[in-house]
Amino acid sequence: MTDHYFEFREVSKSFDEHSVLKKVSFFVNRGETAVIMGRSGVGKSVSLKLLLGFLQPDEGEIIVAGEDVTSWSEAQFSEIRRRVTMVFQSGALFDSLTVAENVAFPIISRGGKYDQAEIDKTVNDLLEMLEVRELADRLPSDLSTGTKRAVAIARALAENPDAILYDEPTTMVDPIMAAHVSQLIARLKAKFRKTSIVVTHDTHLARKLADRVIFLNEGRVEFFGTWPELEESQDPVLRTFLLEDQMIPALDATA
Repeated sequence: MTDHYFEFREVSKSFDEHSVLKKVSFFVNRGETAVIMGRSGVGKSVSLKLLLGFLQPDEGEIIVAGEDVTSWSEAQFSEIRRRVTMVFQSGALFDSLTVAENVAFPIISRGGKYDQAEIDKTVNDLLEMLEVRELADRLPSDLSTGTKRAVAIARALAENPDAILYDEPTTMVDPIMAAHVSQLIARLKAKFRKTSIVVTHDTHLARKLADRVIFLNEGRVEFFGTWPELEESQDPVLRTFLLEDQMIPALDATA
């Protein structure tokens, strides 16, 4: 049995005449955290949507949890989305529900019988872990963008999924909150070892989390390997990207 939890095999995707992904191949093993990087518009977020069936590939095969999901129906994807959850940039919280109710929602929405006391404990534990327990009774409109991300991560963990997908978890927040969210995700990685894919342009977050890096450039995989291998690469595209993001000075400062 393969250890690959996620896999792209020669996947292509276009929108009208614009080709976003061109025969992209990569894999993520069970328990690993992979980081997808690259400039804007190279298909990073599109890759996540393909994995969960929100988009369909034009060519290639997509494997999730060892199953070929390339031609799956919406009903089939509905089931796998309980095992693979996604933290969207916006947080995608329900505006009319409190923080606690948002986190409880995926458990209750399964239907059937459930133990309210057990749900309350799960929600409280997750809110405590994500350091937002005091906001349990607040509505999303009362929260900052960064705090919404923390609540969205708590909700993603509520059903104890096999894997979590993060779409730009530190974008559009101030540097202090970005560092805080990064620390939370790193702590969750160490605690749960869930299979994860993080789409980010944040090199500091990537260096902290990545077991593997998938660097997309002009619709193709420019690099696929570990973070140390990325740092050592002499590929001019990669060197330029790292230098522009001031990765090398940051490394020197923390050495």
